[in-house]
Amino acid sequence: MTQFDRPPFETGSNGQTGLQQLNERSRTILRRIVESYLTTGEPVGSRNLSRALPIALSPASIRNVMSDLEHLGLIISPHTSAGRMPTQLGLRMFVDGLLEVGDITQEERRQIETQIAYQREKSVDQLLTEAGEMMSGLSHCAGVVLAEKQVARLKHIEFVPLEPGKGLVVLVDEDQNVENRIIALPAGLPPSALHEASNYLNTHIRGLTISEARSAIEKSLKQAKAELDTLTQKVIKAGLAEWSGSSDERKSLIVRGQGNLLKDVTAAEDLERIRQLFDDFESQRDIVQLLGASELADGVRIFIGSENKLFSMSGSSLVVAPFRDETRRIVGVLGVIGPTRLNYARIIPMVDYTAKLISRLIT
Repeated sequence: MTQFDRPPFETGSNGQTGLQQLNERSRTILRRIVESYLTTGEPVGSRNLSRALPIALSPASIRNVMSDLEHLGLIISPHTSAGRMPTQLGLRMFVDGLLEVGDITQEERRQIETQIAYQREKSVDQLLTEAGEMMSGLSHCAGVVLAEKQVARLKHIEFVPLEPGKGLVVLVDEDQNVENRIIALPAGLPPSALHEASNYLNTHIRGLTISEARSAIEKSLKQAKAELDTLTQKVIKAGLAEWSGSSDERKSLIVRGQGNLLKDVTAAEDLERIRQLFDDFESQRDIVQLLGASELADGVRIFIGSENKLFSMSGSSLVVAPFRDETRRIVGVLGVIGPTRLNYARIIPMVDYTAKLISRLIT
């Protein structure tokens, strides 16, 4: 009995089918169906498959295997025709076990290095914006970058009393930008405490970013209990906490090339799905949370369709990789959003290489 004579699949004890439970013939046919779909976006029939397979199988034999794969939920027939296309589960199985990821071409490598290196003398924000533009151009999809907001170094901070129980934090950076935030003040706070808090912070934070200032103040307050009373310490902590905001608020989202997502989209339901994705781009919150979760990964992460609620209605996939600062701390992620039939073999190494290049440049 050859590898192609074995039963096309076996069902695991948990009722799920893994790649290891498909025989070689079923894997080969599934791979060809997915590859054809990623190239054309159309279902493929048994007759066309028989011409493309590296093994000699009749259309009837291929239809039998396709029927088994459809029973497993890996492929589907979208119309009454004999053609089949992969389901989300089939795409995931292909990406995880059958996809042959190579490397980007020398020309693509040169293009990435040229465009990104050109920005190295500019700000980190400009560098990341260019990276988003470049990934959109190379992938013909939307390029996305999520990074900690680049804050200028601090020059001066001032606490100003407002109505009872409320105060204003005024922050000035080295670029002379001024921003204000309202904070709650602890009950019983004497007027002198705000002046004392301002003096203390200005002594310790000048020349630091917000994140650096918060870390430094948290350490110094532990040693300053004799110098500052409890209420003044609460004002200082409240001011820095309000300014720093939540982890999502401290992040900047860059999306470039959204118009690429409208290419080859003609059906009304497809246009509606893309419109919903654009709405998500505008609100930002869900996509920031999704990309933020990707920062926990060491390498490339891939989200396909409804594996994440953000894409459940848009029929989209996301390929992202993290980048790091000089301390090897992950400070952001970058990647590509496009249809589920992305050219994964090309985009995965492109995203990975760009993320590593950004890490080197910001170091």
